[in-house]
Amino acid sequence: MRTVSESVISEDNAQLRADVPRGLPMVVVLSGVSDAGGVVSQLGEYFDEHSSPREVIRFDTDVLLDYRARRPIITFNKDHFEDYQPETLTLSLASDALGEPFLLLSGFEPDFRWERWVDTMLFLVDEFEVSTTAWVHALPMPVPHTRDLRATISGSREDLIEEHSIWQPTSRIAATAVHLLEYRLFGMGESVAGITLLIPHYLAGNEYPAGLVGALDYLMAATGKLFSTEAPREQAQKFRTRVDEQIGENDESVSMVQNLEERYDQYVRDAEKDADLVSIDGEEVTGDDIDGLPTADQLASELEQFLAGQIPGPDDEPGENWNLGHNPPESPSGDGSPGDVQ
Repeated sequence: MRTVSESVISEDNAQLRADVPRGLPMVVVLSGVSDAGGVVSQLGEYFDEHSSPREVIRFDTDVLLDYRARRPIITFNKDHFEDYQPETLTLSLASDALGEPFLLLSGFEPDFRWERWVDTMLFLVDEFEVSTTAWVHALPMPVPHTRDLRATISGSREDLIEEHSIWQPTSRIAATAVHLLEYRLFGMGESVAGITLLIPHYLAGNEYPAGLVGALDYLMAATGKLFSTEAPREQAQKFRTRVDEQIGENDESVSMVQNLEERYDQYVRDAEKDADLVSIDGEEVTGDDIDGLPTADQLASELEQFLAGQIPGPDDEPGENWNLGHNPPESPSGDGSPGDVQ
């Protein structure tokens, strides 16, 4: 393993680093990969607002980030530039709703030097004696918004996998830096859990508050920490109501959702983890179609087209883009409470 002097750390708070309690869980929330329902971005904002993060370590943006792929934001004010906002990647000491500490790795996913960054993270996991590492990702799936939000769990946490992982495919996919981190931790026998939320395909392009609720529920199950979900649940319920109103005004859309429900319920009943619930990046996974029903992808595509347009936030009035020929009411953008993860 490389030494920390050769790592990708640019700054550290030496005193806080020394004072970090050992044996804390680490939550990983990194942007940069596909983020169905805006789950990761919502989660990052939630922790910024509610967990009082104190920066322990800052990673070197110049070394890790591809600026041309993810250009920073700067403001042009009449005749000059100001308010330059470069991307950051930090490890912070944060607090849950009870004031209990945990480590939070947040910011951008590294574009470059994955191996060096992962080596540095393994060094820090050892230094801080991290009890478990949990990360969150979200994928669009042809699942109905009327069912509890479910997930695929990866890693070494057999307790979470057995209880919560509904979909367990075998497929080759494009890796992320966090996948590599989990892979290395798993190989070392460390405790790690990857939480991939399954977001309804036809709502995945919108900010989906039920995804935030689901992410927090699963993170609580993985880390033992307590995160307040009252406000996100209220927002999720508002969005769920608007989705139901929108779909309820069109018989064809109601039928589509019912067919998605039938496929989903059949899948759950059969518990065939390798069934053809969905395809990844257009490539079929495995399994057979359910007789007599359109494919889940076809249903999701039609629903997505029906709900196409710009979807405002939960407190906004419906915009003109919502007049899609069906005169919908207020605009939807999410699901109701996905149900607590026990």
